[in-house]
Amino acid sequence: MKAYGITLSAAMAAMLFATVSSAADIPPVEETGTKVTETVNPDQPKRKLNGDMTLEYKVLPAEVSTFGDMFSEGVVYGRIRTNLFNWSWDDETWDDATGKGQLNHSIMGIGGSVIFKSGVFNNISFTASYYGSMNPSFLRVDENEVGGVKAGKDTFSRYKVLTDGDFGIYAPGENYLEFNNGIVDIIAGRQLFESVFTASNDTKMIPNTFDGVSMSVNITSDTKARVAWFDTQKLRDHEEAHDVITFNDENGDKWNNNDDSAVHKGLSYANFIAAGEDPDHDLIVADVETKAIKDLKFTLSYLQVPGVVQDIVAEAHYTIPLENDWAIRPGFRYFIQSDDGGGAVAGYTNLTGKDATGYDAGVATSLDSSLFAARIDLLMPDKKGMLRVGYSKVEDKADIVAPWRGFPTGGYTRAMAQYNWYANTETIMVQASYKITPNFKADLRYAIQDFDDNKPNVEADSDVIHLDLIYDVTKQLQIKGRFGIVSSDPGTTGKADTSYNEERFEINYLF
Repeated sequence: MKAYGITLSAAMAAMLFATVSSAADIPPVEETGTKVTETVNPDQPKRKLNGDMTLEYKVLPAEVSTFGDMFSEGVVYGRIRTNLFNWSWDDETWDDATGKGQLNHSIMGIGGSVIFKSGVFNNISFTASYYGSMNPSFLRVDENEVGGVKAGKDTFSRYKVLTDGDFGIYAPGENYLEFNNGIVDIIAGRQLFESVFTASNDTKMIPNTFDGVSMSVNITSDTKARVAWFDTQKLRDHEEAHDVITFNDENGDKWNNNDDSAVHKGLSYANFIAAGEDPDHDLIVADVETKAIKDLKFTLSYLQVPGVVQDIVAEAHYTIPLENDWAIRPGFRYFIQSDDGGGAVAGYTNLTGKDATGYDAGVATSLDSSLFAARIDLLMPDKKGMLRVGYSKVEDKADIVAPWRGFPTGGYTRAMAQYNWYANTETIMVQASYKITPNFKADLRYAIQDFDDNKPNVEADSDVIHLDLIYDVTKQLQIKGRFGIVSSDPGTTGKADTSYNEERFEINYLF
């Protein structure tokens, strides 16, 4: 399987480079955003904050004629943000002596970012940025309680608190060189990479980034292909980059490597060494997206961590116009996970790193599994709102491995702070979004999560209510409230009661 995956990646890269060689025959795709050399409305913000917290650039640097002008004609983008979190368990079990259990807590992050995009000289430019997050002493947990922090953990570095006693995060964000001729776009350095597997997931203070090289090619005006190689990742609550999949470091520090909430803890540094395998890994991602057929969007995606795991995902969404500008949009995602050696390393464990009791016997030596998700949307005219019904089911084999913030069930059945891709998990979700006014939007989700009762190291069944309230005070200032109610039902399974209420309040100002 490993050789096959590398061959497939090489074939994808060869296809893209072949496309580059014939780029003269491909019509360039229109760029988004307004160049600063063009007439720019002074009231137009330089960036727009999308619903998923990604940023859409409205004003871009100019093309310049000298190297020096790359600096003088560059554009600075700023952001000030705050995040306030409150988390209340129905059953608080925190033990100060052990530093374990369920902790009721509140925490706040205050910070922001500065990004500089240079002018474009001979299709070459660069981006540099720096991010910071501070935790006010009057609204944060004690040092010995950082292990109990949930959603608010991404406002500081737990490893930094553990080693230095210092809260907050200060780290470079996107820092890369870019070549873009309108057809081929090559980025080398630390970057954001949005895909079905990977995401910036910038809902806290600092985005999730990857170090490496990516390339995208506009094959036609409606078909685009990408390939990327990353050797390290930097999660949102880290100051330093780390391995893309290995949990724990050589000293056993669990917060100094990939400690994402969805990481497979059986794929640990110690387990890789014990199996005679390299604990340092690469991440290869490739996809092709096309809208060549009217009203149909189809994406085929591939991922490999050589020697650990491979994924192939097919996804399609078809829009069916109705009368009066209403529409129905059915869609599906089929996610196939293939073991590439990681199953033997993880051994008889699931995502939690605990025994895979109740799993199929083959999980002891394999990460083979799959996931199917489907949804149907009812779209209102003028993007006024949407009603969605989603469904997902994970095969009763291995858990889905996905520590790169691109959630396998995202957009279908995942609600805030939920991880519903353990083996044999079935979820139904109903979501309604509506623009109450042009500046005020509400988004409500209700999910029923049916986990496997026979797997003691998987959480208990639960119902989730998740409400977002978003108000754009101006085109540059947004306030957002998020509320989550999770009702856990352990029944007679002996699992812990993980019911809780969560509140988040966020302010974003772009300049």
